[in-house]
Amino acid sequence: MKRYEKESLLKNFLIFFTLQLILLSIIFIQSYQQKHRDIDDQIYNDMKICSYNLKCEGLELDFVPNSKDIKTEKLYKNDKVYSFFSVPTVDNYLMKIVLPQEAYESLIKTIKKELFKSFLFYLLLIAILSFFFSIYTLRPLKDALTLNEQFIKDIIHDINTPLSALIVNFKLFQKEIGDNHKIDRMRSSVSTILSLQNNLQAFLDNSPLQKEQFVLLELMHERILYFQTIYPNIEFNINFNKVKIETNRDAFVRIIDNILSNACKYNKHDGAVKIKNISNMLFIEDSGKGIKDIDKVFKRYYKESERGIGIGMHIVKKLCEKLGIEISIESDVDKGTVISLNLKEVIVK
Repeated sequence: MKRYEKESLLKNFLIFFTLQLILLSIIFIQSYQQKHRDIDDQIYNDMKICSYNLKCEGLELDFVPNSKDIKTEKLYKNDKVYSFFSVPTVDNYLMKIVLPQEAYESLIKTIKKELFKSFLFYLLLIAILSFFFSIYTLRPLKDALTLNEQFIKDIIHDINTPLSALIVNFKLFQKEIGDNHKIDRMRSSVSTILSLQNNLQAFLDNSPLQKEQFVLLELMHERILYFQTIYPNIEFNINFNKVKIETNRDAFVRIIDNILSNACKYNKHDGAVKIKNISNMLFIEDSGKGIKDIDKVFKRYYKESERGIGIGMHIVKKLCEKLGIEISIESDVDKGTVISLNLKEVIVK
C-alpha cells in the first residue's frame, strides 16, 4: 500500500471511529447514570421494606430524635447512604436505616466493571467496522489511481523506443555534419523529454530503495558534464570536499538532476550555477529569476512559468524524505535561488 493510500485509510478510519466512539461514549454515560439511579432506587426500596419488617440484612438500624429539618422517605448520600422513616405510634423518634459506604461503593464498582467490559467489547467492534468501512470507501479511489498509474506506465514504456531512436540518430547525424547549434537544441529538447519521463517514473515508483556508497564529487562532475552539453552558456562553479555518501544512487541523481535542471532552465543568459559542500551541507545556487512563492514549490503541479508540468520539485521533496535528506530553499526574485541539502544521514563517517 502506498503512502497516500495509507494516509487516506488512516484519516477515514479515524473520522469514522471517532464519530462512533463519541456516540458509544454518550450511550454508556447515559447507561451508567441510569444504572446508578436503579441502584439508588433498589437501596431505598430495601430500606423501606426493612422499616416495615425489621429484616435488615446488610443494613444498620438506628433511632434518632425527630426534627423538622429531617425529611423522611428520601435517600441521603453523604459519608454513608441512609434514609429516615416514621415509627408507627411514635412521633418523637425516627427510624434511621444506613447502608455502609463500603457496601455502596462496592455496588457502584460492580456496575462500572460490567459497563467497562461491555464498552471495551463494543469499542473493538466499532474499530473493526471502521477499518472495513475505510477500506470499502477507498476501493473506488484506489481502482481509479491504479488505472491512472498503469496508463502513465504504458505511456512511459511506449515513449522509450522513439526517444532511443532519436538519441542514436542525433549522434550519427552529428558525426556526419559535425557540431551544429540546431542539433544541440534538438538534443536539449530530447533531454528535457527524458527528464520528464524519469520524473514520471520516479513519481510512480514506490519500491524500496537499495543503498550503495559513492564519491559525491565524482557524481557531481558527471552530472555537471551532462548539463554543460545541454546548457553551454551556463557557467558551473564547483567547490567540494571529497566525501562519500551511502544512499540510493539513482534516487540521489534524480534529486540533483531536477535541481540542476531548474537552475539552468530558469537562469539568466550566460548565468552561473555554484555548487559547494560545507560540512554536511550541499548548496546549489543559481543566478536566475528566483521563486515568487517558496511555500508552494514542493506542491504537486505547482509552477511559476509555462514550462514543465510542475512535478519536478515535488518529486525532489518526496525522494529527499525517502532518503532522509532535509531540503530547504532560499530565493530572491530576479537575483537567484539557493537550495540546501542536509546530507548528515547519508554521509559516510
